[in-house]
Amino acid sequence: MLDGFERRLVQLEAGAFPVRIGGSGPPVLLLHGYPQNQLMWHRVAPLLAARWTVVLADLRGYGEAPKPPGDPAHRAYSKRVMAADMAALMTALGFARFSVAGHDRGGRVGHRLALDHPERVERLAVLDIVPTRTVFAHTDRELALGYFHWFFLAQPAPLPERMIGADPDLWLEALLARWSGTGDLAPFDGPPLESYRTAFRSPATIHATTEDYRAAATIDLEDDAADAERKIGCPVLALWGERGLMHRRFDVLATWREKAAGPVAGGPLPCGHFLPEEAPEATATGLAGFLAG
Repeated sequence: MLDGFERRLVQLEAGAFPVRIGGSGPPVLLLHGYPQNQLMWHRVAPLLAARWTVVLADLRGYGEAPKPPGDPAHRAYSKRVMAADMAALMTALGFARFSVAGHDRGGRVGHRLALDHPERVERLAVLDIVPTRTVFAHTDRELALGYFHWFFLAQPAPLPERMIGADPDLWLEALLARWSGTGDLAPFDGPPLESYRTAFRSPATIHATTEDYRAAATIDLEDDAADAERKIGCPVLALWGERGLMHRRFDVLATWREKAAGPVAGGPLPCGHFLPEEAPEATATGLAGFLAG
């Protein structure tokens, strides 16, 4: 798995961030979502590495990345701070400009990267999400039931931490199976799944990832409201699973065209939420066509 990818630790202000780097050519940063880590890209990254320098990174709070304590305003896990981590990480690796592809939470970090660091981001791909403000603005019964974790994880500490910590494997596996197009753990079997389990057995991971969602319901919305008139300046690709909630509830391309000054392309793939693990070839093909311009 990920043969030929070099593993490094990149020291940033928050601590040492683990990365894997492989391939050659223009750089592309791949960001994971909840409740995973960089290994979710293990089937896609080698397919892209023939033409691009692929960087896999854990977001703060996830996997083996630093997990600073939360703060009353939840700023430590805001997408603005998480995006700044990734901008600093790419600087440390020597990449002044790069493309970003983010799944789930990683897509939200990518969105903020494109807004806060427009001179750095050449292209942005977002996988199976619509903008955060759009989700909250259109919450109804179906969306609240499907995205119940947004509202549960955003509850004040230590309630979600204690409840998840009582059986972290059950929590993790139930969400993975529920959101996958297969309804089971088949897309995740092997070392990646075990790494997800190991991470979520840590109280620090559980706390940090709940802080991510507390930030989404508070400081991220404030930042997004303040930047409501700012547009993503680079080309955007949106891919999503046709068996998932985003496909049923939104015109995904339209939501991103509202946020972008330039072109937005994309469409659904035959899978559930976890595109890189459920449909790796189709995901890599879509990303490759977009990155090639």
